[in-house]
Amino acid sequence: QVQLVESGGGLVQSGGSLKLSCAASGSSFTIDDMGWYRQAPGKGRELVASVTSGGITNYADSVKGRFTISRDNAENTVSLQMNSLKPEDTAVYYCYADVIWPAISRNWGPGTQVTVSS
Repeated sequence: QVQLVESGGGLVQSGGSLKLSCAASGSSFTIDDMGWYRQAPGKGRELVASVTSGGITNYADSVKGRFTISRDNAENTVSLQMNSLKPEDTAVYYCYADVIWPAISRNWGPGTQVTVSS
């Protein structure tokens, strides 16, 4: 199986920036999509951004123009550059990777807390 671990979360002020990173590791595998979800207190899980193995990106409307997702296929990593952060961005951010070989599964990281103060 594939293990994911996130890093880069923390406490920032409104208008600040953070960069989240996620690394996939394990035995040989092939990943299709990678991306980030977030879950704020009392709310459901929300897809923030995704990127295909071919580099096609998708963003939630709430983060367009502020967040940028990128990946390195050779390193099996995905990052989320978050700029102009707002208090409503406060959430636990979860990395995911859709493994397509040798088995099909969605793999999740344990999450990293992002807190944006007003």
